[in-house]
Amino acid sequence: MHEYTSSARVWGLSCPGFPEEVSRARRWTRDILRGSPLAEDAELIVSELSANAILHSASGQASGSFHLALAVSPQVIALSVTDDGGTGTAPKVEHQDQEAEHGRGLGMVSALAHRVVVHSSQNGHTVTAELFIDTRPGAHPC
Repeated sequence: MHEYTSSARVWGLSCPGFPEEVSRARRWTRDILRGSPLAEDAELIVSELSANAILHSASGQASGSFHLALAVSPQVIALSVTDDGGTGTAPKVEHQDQEAEHGRGLGMVSALAHRVVVHSSQNGHTVTAELFIDTRPGAHPC
């Protein structure tokens, strides 16, 4: 394989920051990953990250938006959601009690994904969840 050739495929989607766009993000993910054993986990992750972007950032304000990227390689599925920022703190896993109505989404994403990375910039936050395709003992994703 040529050094500049990649076996990864990448898709992107931008959505207005309306709550109904979360279901669009789920359908988009499901359609791309149709047939993958990780499709349901990926769909749930995208749903949580998209809802978080709308609820906890400027993405949910008038003219706000959020952006999804989905990369698939033979080793990993990487799902990224970028919000419009507007908050002083980066997304983080919070440990909530059983009665809490909010605050468990990123914890659930962390439980489903093999790795979660949060990247902050002056334009917003990107949360990337990675699902390793080959999870046999001793196997490494890259």
